[in-house]
Formats: sequence, C-alpha cells, structure tokens
Amino acid sequence: MKFPLALASGALALLTLPLTAADQPQWGQAWSRNMVSAERGLPGSFDLETGKNIQWIAPLGTQTHSTPVVAGGRVFIGTNNENPRDPKEIGDFGILLCLDEKDGHFLWQLAVPKRTEDQYFDWPKTGMASPVTVEGDRAYFVDNRGEVLCLDVNGMANGNDGPYQDEGLHMLPRRALPPTFQPDPVPPGTAIPSPGPTDADIIWLFDMPASAGTWPHDGAHSSILILGDYLYLNTGTGVDNTHRGMRAPDAPSLIVLDKKTGRYVARDDEHIGPNIFHATWSSPSYGVVNGQPLIFFAGGDGIIRAFEPIKKSPATGEVLKLKKVWSFDPDPTAPKEDVHRFTSNRQIGPSDIYGMPVFYQNRIYVAGGGDVWWGKNDAWLKCIDATRTGDVSGTAEVWSAPLDRHVMSTPAISDGLVFIADTMRKVHCIDAETGKEYWSQETRGDFWASPLVADGKVYIGTRKGDFWIFAASKEKKVLAMVDFKKGISATATVANGTLFVATMTDLYALREGALLKKEAPTAVK
Repeated sequence: MKFPLALASGALALLTLPLTAADQPQWGQAWSRNMVSAERGLPGSFDLETGKNIQWIAPLGTQTHSTPVVAGGRVFIGTNNENPRDPKEIGDFGILLCLDEKDGHFLWQLAVPKRTEDQYFDWPKTGMASPVTVEGDRAYFVDNRGEVLCLDVNGMANGNDGPYQDEGLHMLPRRALPPTFQPDPVPPGTAIPSPGPTDADIIWLFDMPASAGTWPHDGAHSSILILGDYLYLNTGTGVDNTHRGMRAPDAPSLIVLDKKTGRYVARDDEHIGPNIFHATWSSPSYGVVNGQPLIFFAGGDGIIRAFEPIKKSPATGEVLKLKKVWSFDPDPTAPKEDVHRFTSNRQIGPSDIYGMPVFYQNRIYVAGGGDVWWGKNDAWLKCIDATRTGDVSGTAEVWSAPLDRHVMSTPAISDGLVFIADTMRKVHCIDAETGKEYWSQETRGDFWASPLVADGKVYIGTRKGDFWIFAASKEKKVLAMVDFKKGISATATVANGTLFVATMTDLYALREGALLKKEAPTAVK
C-alpha cells in the first residue's frame, strides 16, 4: 500500500529529533544512517605533540568500541572499567560515560556487570559497544547484557526518577541462566550499592534475553532508531559458544519497543534465527520511498529487508508482527541451509553484514561479505533500488563493487560519492550512481570504524591507530595522517564545530584554533 505524500511528510515532522545547535544525538544522519554532517570549519589536521587543534582529552577505559554521541551539552560514550571512576564499581563492568561537552569532565556513568554464565554472551573486558540515541532528556541504549535502557540524561544528579528504582541492585554481578535468563536471587546479607549523583538514572529497562528470548553473543552492538513513539533495534541474537549452532532459533532479530514505557510492541516474523551465521550486528535505518515510510534491516542471515513501520499501538500484552515489503539477497548463490557447517571456511559460505544499510535517494547502500572471524574471504558494496516490492533479489541490484576481503563499515554517501573502508586496510571512493571506483588508499591498519564526511573531508581511523583525513572528492588527496598509537574502533563524530575521535583509551575533542597546552591538565576523571 502506498502512503500519501502528505501523510509521509506529516510523519517526518513528528519524527524530528530535538537538537541543540548542531548536536549529533544518534549514529548518523537522522534515520537514513548516512554519516554525513553539514558542519563547517572543522580541522584538516591536528598535532598530538603541540596540542594544535586539540580542545580536550578525556581518559576512557582500555577497550572502547562505542561511537561518541553528542547532545544537550553532553557526550555519551561506552567503554570498559579498566580505568575505574567509582570505588563501589570495581571489576569487569561495561561502562557508559556521560561527559561535559565543553571540557570533557566526568558527569556520571552507567556501570553494568558483565554476564558470567558464558563469556560468549558478553566478552570479557569488551565494555559497552553500542552508541546511545538521545531524544530530549532521555537517552536510549543497549547495554553489554542485552538490556534496552531508557536513561535520564541528567543521571542521578536530579534524583531517582521512576518507574525503575533498582539501580543499586542492577550494579551487582548476577548470573541469569537460560532458558528464562531470570537473575539468581540476591544472597541474604549482600550489600546493595547505593547510587549517588554520579550514577546513571534508569527510567525503564527491557531485558531482551529474558523478555524476548534472544541469545546474546560476544557483546551487543545496537544503535536504536526512534520513529514517533517507538524504538526499532536489532537484538544482537547469535550463535552459541561453539559457533556452530543456535540455541534460540526462534528469537527475533528486529524488535520494536514503546519509548515511554519499554513495552514490547512488535517483532519480525522472518524466522531468521536458524540462518544467522554469527550474530545480528546491523542496526535498522529508515526512509520514505514514493511516499511510503520503510524500515530497512540487514539480518544476521545476510538478507536485507524492508518493513512497514508500526501504525497503531497494539493492545496491552500483544506483540505485533512487522509486515515485510521487500527482501533482497545480496549473495544469492551462497548456502542457505545448515550454514554453520561452513564455520571457519575461508573459501565458501554465507555472507553476513556488520554495518548498516544507508538510505540515499531511493536507494540502499550496504556493505557485506564473509564473516571477519569465521567466514569466507569475500566483501562487496552494493547499491539496491528501494522502490521495488516482494522478493527483489534478482531485480533490484543497481550495481555491485568488490571490496578487499571482509568489511565491517557502514558506507557514507556525499555529493554522488560513496566512501567505505574494509578490513584489508583500504579506504575506497566509489561513484554512487555507477559503482565505479575512483580511488583507494592503503593504510597501516584494518578498519572497524566507518567513514565520517563533513566539511569537504573524510575522517576515519584504523585498529592500528592511524587516523586519516581525505578530501571528499573524486581525486585522491590525503590532507593528514595522525598516528594515535592506540587502536581506533569507533567512528568519529562531529557536533557544534568539534570533531570527536575515540581511541581505545581516550576521547579527543578536536577544534580548529584550539590549543591544548602540555602543562594543562586533561579532562577530570
């Protein structure tokens, strides 16, 4: 069914996220997931020795895979607890930090103990990998335990808002064994921590393993998409600890929650579980195609699907099934059954998708290929016509461009150019209309991060710590390369004239004309 253009425009008006100046309240441009910013006057270089164009540096943990998000004068970033800030929270916790945007000083943190029943549920010392999504005074987030949280952006500084009141209990390490994943009772006499003004304030919590039957794997990576009153997110469900089977084959891959209450509203009905090769890494995106709003989602089975958004609130307790509009298989000759027999096979096997599908001018741009840890040596970037319906695997591909081995990045599209990076240490510039490659650049390290395009520049860092700045043009021009000497997993973010770059151990705020003096202290812990 086609939606009237007036209805689609009205829906978009209702979906507008409130911004302060040029905040970046979620991963990528609102809904499309295109990591392109209209900011200007950004640094084309910076110097770690002299402090040139460095505004502040904030210490993190020892593993930081979360992309920073900036909203309302605050910077949110996930890390681990190897640099503890609170004596009551010592040990292997996932940490979400809230820092002051002006100078990087510490405001509050969410500390979540690691799952202990199986290290593959929540890989040790990985920390928090998901970026937050901020709307007004609420931050929505998936923690390392696979819980969806609604947080007060002010933390506990303005009191403990409800209905959730068990923040102290939530800080305790507790096992939650399958199949129900209900936490063990707290032993008698256990001292329950008392949250203070520098702790997070949880408004509501939805436990995906316990309430949606998911099976976490390695660590959650989910960027929540807000549309009206609903949250759309990938569940992170994946394989068991053998990497050769699914213990929750019926679990959803894409779910919808009510943003005000955390109520479970809807799920996919695609039976993706048995064909998930590793886990559900990719977050959903959104676009309006010929007047019809659509949710785009790349499942752990390597298939891209488009769904209709929720149109009405279901009855209490009812979980709706999302209606599929089209599906596209980017690797139609790959195995579709008993996929785990190809685990560790670097020659043949299914494809999976880590990055997000990006919506741009009625097309979807998505990168995928063999799994970086367990799959075949194959990678590609594809352009898909988003205007079709039904099974469009044989008809919707506009073009396909080969990449080098594995790919974990989300493409960024600007002025008819697509920028993408792969794990074979290359950044590529490709024509968005034809798939022709204009240039590539070999670097020192492989890429887990995605490119950011802003101010005519492309920013991206590698797992070796070399951070690259290119001109966003058909002609290859390297503007700068800075060696942080610490790995970079996170995608750079720009907000309010400042570029934020997270290494594994520190968050840098980079601003044209700033000067960080060596003798000056860095951000307060």
